[in-house]
Amino acid sequence: DQVEGKFWISPKCSVALTQCVEKTRLFAQTSPVAVMKAVKNDTEIQGMRSAHIKDAVTLCELFSWLEKQIPTGSVTEISAADKLEQIKGEQEDFISLSFATISSTGPNAAIIHYKPTEESDTVLSTDEIYLCDSGGQYKDGTTDVTRTIHFGSPSNHEKECYTRVLKGHIALASIIFPNETKGHMLDTLARTSLWEVGLDYAHGTGHGVGAFLNVHEGPCGISPRVSAAEIPLEAGMILSDEPGYYEDGKFGVRIENLVLVVKAETKFNFRNKGFLTFEPITLVPMQLKMVVPSLLTEKEISWLNEYHTQCREVVGPELKRQGKKEAYEWLMKETQSIG
Repeated sequence: DQVEGKFWISPKCSVALTQCVEKTRLFAQTSPVAVMKAVKNDTEIQGMRSAHIKDAVTLCELFSWLEKQIPTGSVTEISAADKLEQIKGEQEDFISLSFATISSTGPNAAIIHYKPTEESDTVLSTDEIYLCDSGGQYKDGTTDVTRTIHFGSPSNHEKECYTRVLKGHIALASIIFPNETKGHMLDTLARTSLWEVGLDYAHGTGHGVGAFLNVHEGPCGISPRVSAAEIPLEAGMILSDEPGYYEDGKFGVRIENLVLVVKAETKFNFRNKGFLTFEPITLVPMQLKMVVPSLLTEKEISWLNEYHTQCREVVGPELKRQGKKEAYEWLMKETQSIG
């Protein structure tokens, strides 16, 4: 039977499907269901926080283990990823990885979506950067976190690149912005420190994340691209903050936290718009060895110290509760104040 009326399609719908319907009968707009999924309720937010504490425990345990094992030459990209999956599997309510772990070292870390194979699998060493992008599906939430670590002595160039990526991460994480702001309007914040010295990265800065759903979830995001499907950021949305820098054939740097959009407390309220900001829910230390303090402002140092204090106060007790002494000691070492 002939269907009357218009057809509601996603702005991201394929051309082939779109051409099946007369243009005059097309209604292209983001699904209200997608918007409702993107804005988490209190129960989902609480669950996401809980999942990230467990996930932080697993990464503290992995990195403390790698610190001891890498000098022996016995760990490869694949075995490190396997070890992390084993550790995650020991956590309460862990269901699966949220995506295949990007476990990459040296030149492989410059490949943004690298996945080690038997042919490419490389031994981790104290001479090269290790980039680990991982996530888990827990019954109470979904995680996605990237840390870049050097288990030896990083070069001055590597440290500067890392610090500039960190500056971009902090700039986005700490911004206060008005309601109705879309993600593409914030993207340059994460790139400015890199642009100042002629560097950049060729991927978006942030994507939405589901609550025990897709680790990449629309329709919100932070990217240079302006999409018809993009919607303004709202309190309750959870996105990634993940600037990076990749030097082909040498190394890669990426720092990724998941952040929650929350209402900001401001001195004024222009035209009663209301203002928003971000709150990190990922609680895994940034490697201080890779940071050049002289490149950070006082405000950035304060942000980093406060973030590391939060890691200590929230993740530390959970590591103690689970009896993970070595991981706890690693956390304490990696979260000391600077400046």
